[in-house]
Amino acid sequence: MALFRFRGSEKPATTGAAPAPATPDTDGAAAPADDAGGKGGLLDRFRAGLKKTVQVLNTDVRDLFKQEGRLVDESFLNDLRRALIRTDMGPSAAEDIVKDVYAKQRARVVDPESVLDSIRATLAQRLHQTNAPLAEATSGPTVILVTGVNGSGKTTSIAKLANRFTKQGKRVVLGAGDTFRAAAVEQLAMWASRIGAEIVRSDQGADPASVAHRAVARALEGAFDICIIDTAGRLQTQSNLMQELSKIRRVIAKQIPDAPHEVLLVIDATAGQNALSQAKGFSEAAGCTGIVLAKLDGSARGGVVVPVTETFKLPVKFVGLGEQADDLAVFDPQRYLEALLAGSFDVSRA
Repeated sequence: MALFRFRGSEKPATTGAAPAPATPDTDGAAAPADDAGGKGGLLDRFRAGLKKTVQVLNTDVRDLFKQEGRLVDESFLNDLRRALIRTDMGPSAAEDIVKDVYAKQRARVVDPESVLDSIRATLAQRLHQTNAPLAEATSGPTVILVTGVNGSGKTTSIAKLANRFTKQGKRVVLGAGDTFRAAAVEQLAMWASRIGAEIVRSDQGADPASVAHRAVARALEGAFDICIIDTAGRLQTQSNLMQELSKIRRVIAKQIPDAPHEVLLVIDATAGQNALSQAKGFSEAAGCTGIVLAKLDGSARGGVVVPVTETFKLPVKFVGLGEQADDLAVFDPQRYLEALLAGSFDVSRA
């Protein structure tokens, strides 16, 4: 028998590394660790981060092969389609896989290796243009604007980015531009003090564009390598959102004409398909250039990378793979697919 297993009023902004406040982590991540410890290679980290998604495949897709001699018929294809959609790869990708399986194995006994090949080939084709290096300034500080809905992991992702840059020997200044949420500013200050970044901040309700202006001015004055600016995760209307983000971009560009060099949209992988509609307005308003897919390790919907890239027509530049400061990885489509699918079928025959 064959067994198959899927493996109010504004006060002057302050600068400096602020002391860590006793504030709960409002983005749901653990406090930043001084040293995340020995990390494996990128493939190992993807495997760990996609563990929940692989478990879904392990349960759902493996069950499709329990019946020995099962044919590739309408019943099988419907079951396969449902299993794939559960990973949130989207109906379009799932349908393409189903069509490919049908074309290759129609009315034959199911060949799990061929099914795996169809999944791999379809996803690879859809992801082949998703990776792109982070844009950097040719001279002076690189300015990165970060946006996304509240709760997406935006503040934590900024901290992870800053930690990544500081470990590369770069000097980083953060702009706490989400002035609508005092907790967001305090959390960013906590991260800054732990990872050795400087922060520019102001009081709750202050003009976010003013904070952005001061952060960029500080980056220029202090010869910083990187300036990362947070933005509000929620405004009352789409019109307000667009006006606010446009204003922030204008004040940045007045100081550095080609900045911001990157505008990153943070999307919560655990929100699945719902995240796409929530974040689309931010992408359009801010002119986003890339995506940070946060909380991939906490999701059984790791396939969401596929519809995210297709919906926004933007590359996924980083993925969050854990709760510590080091748990941010450059997205690599090949490693992603290897982690998701390599060894997915463990075939042993009696």
